[in-house]
Amino acid sequence: MAEPGTRGAELTADPRWRLRHLPVLLAASAVLGAVAAVVGGVTGGGDAALGAAAGVAVTVVSYTLTTVVLAWADGINPQLILPLGVGLYVAKFTLLGVVMVVVASTGWGGLPALAAGIAAGVAVWTGVHIWWLTRVHSRSSAG
Repeated sequence: MAEPGTRGAELTADPRWRLRHLPVLLAASAVLGAVAAVVGGVTGGGDAALGAAAGVAVTVVSYTLTTVVLAWADGINPQLILPLGVGLYVAKFTLLGVVMVVVASTGWGGLPALAAGIAAGVAVWTGVHIWWLTRVHSRSSAG
């Protein structure tokens, strides 16, 4: 936690700072989604292309929802972050599990590509977020 009068006051002066990284993450994810669809299509046909792109989309929707809700909660009262974060985590993984079971029960051929798309989405989102925090954000907050 920032000490009074330091960077904490500077950050709260700009209410958008909590979401400043989101456009970069969404752009990287859009590129990944396109690449995943092409790779899926080339390696496994239409179902794999759809599955891979849908997997990336699942990750993007999940992470964007978390980012927006936690940014909102932090702006209202930072003590809301933990309960909302845990609640979102439980709800999202429960929903993801249900969706995966339902999709698996259909015998759809794009399921392995869907899982791979989710994994790729997580890896790219996390990697780009780490890059943004260490390269972009650290420079903009060092001033």
